[in-house]
Amino acid sequence: MVKTVAEPRGIEPSSSRPHMPGYGIVGPDDGVGLLPWAWAEERLTTSRNFWLSTRWPDGRPHVMPVWAIWNEGALWFSSSKQSRKARNLAADPRCVLTTEDSMNPVVLEGAAELLTSQADLERFLSIMNAKYATTYGLDMVDPTANCTFRMRPSWAFGLRADAFTGSPTRWVFQQ
Repeated sequence: MVKTVAEPRGIEPSSSRPHMPGYGIVGPDDGVGLLPWAWAEERLTTSRNFWLSTRWPDGRPHVMPVWAIWNEGALWFSSSKQSRKARNLAADPRCVLTTEDSMNPVVLEGAAELLTSQADLERFLSIMNAKYATTYGLDMVDPTANCTFRMRPSWAFGLRADAFTGSPTRWVFQQ
């Protein structure tokens, strides 16, 4: 398993119970309480597949599966430069990424940053190859044909299905 680094600068996000009217959600000190950020990071690190939500130029939502890695307080992922998701992010970098587990989801919202430095691209490729047991070469991250993105969350949400009313947690990150 690839080791990743927690929130940059060692800063933990603040946590609170999200407002979810009609779901019987209990207070932050009830149920299992607020989930620790380490719980979310574990899911972000071990999730194989993620769902990426972007916005078409006309405002329609666009959702696609992607591989991603949690590293240095951000989700890193790539896409063909001509793909709809890459073109959407070029027009509006705001996006949502979620883990694949709907029973214990982690949802991140933020803005995707296009990475172009050789050091970032090589780091992404090395960690991606280790996580997914692949042997992709530098052509996979060639900026003339592909885009590599890093999304640092502005907020995140998670819950445990086995503690639905007493686990929902919202994390807010310093920007």
